[in-house]
Amino acid sequence: MTDQLFDLTGFQRDTLTVIAGLEEPSGQEVKQELEKKHDDINHGRLYPNLDALVEEEYVEKGQIDRRTNYYELTEKGEVALVNRREWENSVVPPLGE
Repeated sequence: MTDQLFDLTGFQRDTLTVIAGLEEPSGQEVKQELEKKHDDINHGRLYPNLDALVEEEYVEKGQIDRRTNYYELTEKGEVALVNRREWENSVVPPLGE
């Protein structure tokens, strides 16, 4: 199985996962959630990675107002996350059993 998520950085995969778990989050909401796991999330790190996910069609960007965008997974993004989770489950035996 070729999983295009392997071509993304860990930070981009985490960003995609955060977007999947929130309903049309703004960039600021994505940032707040990522800060729970990553240190030093700044504009210069977050937005180029969001733009890359949009460009690769994992994420769609829309507009909330003139200054605020929202992000949501595309079908490609959803399929990629499902495939990634299935691969992880096939490689790692169930934990805690």
